[in-house]
This record gives sequence, C-alpha cells and structure tokens, in this order.
Amino acid sequence: MKTRFYLAALAACLLLTSCGVRIQRTNESSPVNTVVLKEEDPSMVNIYTLLAVNPDAPFADASGNAASGVAVNTAGARALICWLLSPEGMALAAQYGQADFGDSLFRPLDGAPAYTGEIAPATEETRTIRMSTTTSVNDSGLLGSLLPVFEEKYGYTVEVHSAGTGKAIAAARYGNADLILVHARSQEEVFVEAGFSYVLPGFQRERLSFLYNYFVLCGPAGDPAGVRDCASVPEAFAAIADGEYPFLSRGDLSGTHTMELSLWPEELGITAQAESFAQYTSWYTSANAGMGACLVMAEELGGYILTDKATFLTFQANGGIMG
Repeated sequence: MKTRFYLAALAACLLLTSCGVRIQRTNESSPVNTVVLKEEDPSMVNIYTLLAVNPDAPFADASGNAASGVAVNTAGARALICWLLSPEGMALAAQYGQADFGDSLFRPLDGAPAYTGEIAPATEETRTIRMSTTTSVNDSGLLGSLLPVFEEKYGYTVEVHSAGTGKAIAAARYGNADLILVHARSQEEVFVEAGFSYVLPGFQRERLSFLYNYFVLCGPAGDPAGVRDCASVPEAFAAIADGEYPFLSRGDLSGTHTMELSLWPEELGITAQAESFAQYTSWYTSANAGMGACLVMAEELGGYILTDKATFLTFQANGGIMG
C-alpha cells in the first residue's frame, strides 16, 4: 500500500512539474514535517547566472545532428538581461520574499555586473523572448514577481521554460532559448567554452552572476540521522548514508543535483549514473523531477532532501502544496 501511494504521489508531482503549474499560497495552518536542518553553510552557496545565447552557436538536435534555421532573439535577450541587472531589477529581486517571510529569498551578489543604460522597448520582431531556466527561480515565484514588471514596462512577452539546469542548458544547445538563467558553474563554463554564449555589449564576460541564496539540507523534524548535530554538511550526508535513511535526489542534472553529488562521501561512488547508486535504492530515490515536486515527495517519504532555501520557504508557506 505504501509503495502504491508513493508511486501515485510521484506521478502526480511529475505531472505538476511537466505542466508548469505555478505555486499558490494556501492555508498557512497546514504545517509540514520537513524542516531545515543545515543552512547558511559556506559550502552551499547557490549562485544564479545569466547567459545570452550566441546566435552563431553550433546548435544541434538531441541526436547530435546540426540544427538549421535557428533564430535567436538577441535584442530581446539583451533587453531582459540588462533590466534584470539594472537598479530596478536588482532591487525587486532583493525585495522578493520580504513581505511573506520577513527576509529576502534571493540576495544581490557582491560585485555583480550592473547596467544603468537605456533598455530597448519591444518591436514586432523582438517581442517574444524565450528564457530557459532552473526550476528554483520559477517554483519560488521569483520570475512570477519580476517578469510582469518588465513585460508591462517594455512591451515584451517572456516565455519561460523551466527545468533542471542540465535540461535548461540543453534546450539552449538545441536552439530553443534566447537566454538562460541557471545555477551550476561547471555546466555554465562548458556551455561557454563550446561557443553557446557570447559577451553582451557593455559587459566583460559571458557568465553574468548576479544573485545568490543557499542550498539547505532538509529532512523530517525528528531528524533520525542526527543531521542537526553533525559538524559539517558532508558529515551530515555521511550520517544519512550510514543509517540508510530515505533521501530524495533531484536526479536531473540540475544545479541542486550537481551540488548534492559533490556532498556524498567519495567512497560511496554516487554519481549521476543510475548504476552508481543501484545498491542504495532501498534508501536513495532519484526522482528526475523539479524542486517543488521533489519536496512534496520527500515530505511523503519522511526523507531528507537538498533544496534551495527560496523554494523550501515557499513550499513551507504553502503547507506542503506545490500547485
């Protein structure tokens, strides 16, 4: 019965993720059992980066065949990136969450690139902008707060395609995005080195890192693995593995998944490859799903999970409902 219930919950959560359902605030009196156990750790800083897609990139389809007829809206991408890095965009991002949580869910990165010039309004040719991005900026509600301001002021329409960082970057490689907003430096650097991004006029580099928050290690309030008492985050991950306590992994090559893989004891050999954790499936679940859906699954399992704090606080405020 428990297995059937979990599979049903998994299917429902995957459906919500694939449909791009946005979060709605619900009854705050519905508490969740999942809580933050480790936070504000220097090893878990979560940095968000903007990259403009190079119109002359070597686009290819999923089979590796060269893609033809790819059109990149460079003017629209530049307008959105410049606005996000403008005093107005940065201020709105920094304020997001204060009304509901008493604290910002995203913080400006020290030394972030800034833009103070004019922003070109939309034309008929540049009106639609395709943004490929990670689920955390979508599930947390940040983009739902920022983009309407930009669209109303400058006349653009931003189409947001949300997935884990790996999939968000892949979409751009296929020619299906004008810009990306992601949070996995190693994958971003590969993207740049392969010629898929370029330096926008007025900036000094392809990777425009501008916001940050923290990954947090969450789990059941009872904390059977004793994560709270561990001296470090890697020690906490070792305790989860030693006791074989349920752990819910994104499993989708997202920025969160990339960070998680770096925190397991090296001797476990856990990587993104399914065979690497086949012997641990009694406690390690690879969901291949978005952050909101995974938080719901972790709550149902009574398991541990790594998440960005912004999405977790939204999940908690919604009483564990993501939809």
